[in-house]
Amino acid sequence: MRRIYESDALHRDDEPFTPREKDSSYKIQAMRSVDSTALSRRVLPQGLRHRAVSVTVSTPQEEYAVGEPIPFRVTLRNPLPVPVAIPTRSPLLWAWKVDGFAEAAEIQLHDPPDEEGELVLDRGERKRVTKRWDQLFRVSDSEWEPAEPGEHTISAEINVEDPVGKGLAGETTVRIVPEEEAERTETE
Repeated sequence: MRRIYESDALHRDDEPFTPREKDSSYKIQAMRSVDSTALSRRVLPQGLRHRAVSVTVSTPQEEYAVGEPIPFRVTLRNPLPVPVAIPTRSPLLWAWKVDGFAEAAEIQLHDPPDEEGELVLDRGERKRVTKRWDQLFRVSDSEWEPAEPGEHTISAEINVEDPVGKGLAGETTVRIVPEEEAERTETE
């Protein structure tokens, strides 16, 4: 093979398909692709983006004994075949609440910056986050109060103006029962 290159046999023809030395001034461009998220931002109307995304909250059980931690799952889902980008009020994209208190705290825990954020869900994407509520409400920086027995609502919402009105919120209700009543329910 070396003899062919040393003899300049490949360079004697000036035909268009004859191999030549590499032209370093020409850069090969990678295959261009469309940024579908950017396209979604420009093409999909804001109302359609809001209707497309669903927020659900679920718990493994409906009843829990007093003091028993309550696990819950928040699911954000985009069923569309295109990505969806929802602008949010801050980089804090979503929040969970118990009985209307953010992260089960009666005090403000976060002071998010004034800059906006964006929740992006790829086509057909489902994001799941598992959290746990220990049946306590935070009343100060160092003080917690236990939740009263009865029904409590655990909710989650995307950080936009009027998330309930735009359909970007979900909730579930759990019942906290005294231990004696929980044991009776389990044996029946």
